[in-house]
Amino acid sequence: MIDKSAKIHPTAVVEPTAVIGANVEIGPFSYIADNVSIGDDTVISSHVVVRGPTRIGKRNRIFQFASVGEDCQDKKYAGEPTELEIGDDNVIRECVTIHRGTVQDEGITKIGSRGLFMAYVHIAHDCIVGDDVILANNVTLAGHIKVGNHAIIGGLSAFHQFVKIGDHAFIAGGSTVHKDVPTYVMCRDDHAHGINSEGLKRRGFSKEAIMAIRRAYKAVYRKNLTLEEAKPVLQEMAEEHPEVKALSDFILASERGIVR
Repeated sequence: MIDKSAKIHPTAVVEPTAVIGANVEIGPFSYIADNVSIGDDTVISSHVVVRGPTRIGKRNRIFQFASVGEDCQDKKYAGEPTELEIGDDNVIRECVTIHRGTVQDEGITKIGSRGLFMAYVHIAHDCIVGDDVILANNVTLAGHIKVGNHAIIGGLSAFHQFVKIGDHAFIAGGSTVHKDVPTYVMCRDDHAHGINSEGLKRRGFSKEAIMAIRRAYKAVYRKNLTLEEAKPVLQEMAEEHPEVKALSDFILASERGIVR
């Protein structure tokens, strides 16, 4: 079903079961497959491929040569009807690739809202990416990775399967990351380098909250404590400062171990 207000270039191909919302624009030579839903006011540039099952929200902008909702690059994948879900107000730049999930996980890849995914970013199968995320040029997420809200990842960075990246984390460009990156933490490769205090200021965290987070960081990284010794210290701090609870909960739940 195609809304009457949609603007589809004559050279674009839209398959019969695709659902195209109000004021959607689809540029020259783009292909929209069956079982794709595109929300209102989304702009698809030229030479974009969107395969399904894929649901794209409202007011997204997808630039030329992006491949969205394609079969994943996993040898176990055998053509199952897995899904991709994208929220609202994202910018997906040139040549970005985003793959659907696998039945070995929950069968779905999810992208939140208001993200910026710069040129040549790759988001593999079963990734869960939060809101207000920035992935700079050539960031590569392997399968089953979780990225928290407001995370920023520098260009040319690559991440091992199943890594988790916490809310407000900041990863330096050119990093290779094999461990979980806790909430608020800045890192290069698998080495932590403080908290993302500048980002927290921009997002309205109070001075008191940032100081509490900084003290919690020092308990984990600067007090010569083992991680097991630091965990009860964090939990005690979290009782007094709710902002610390997010850091404590992340570390307690980590299965891969955290960047140190």
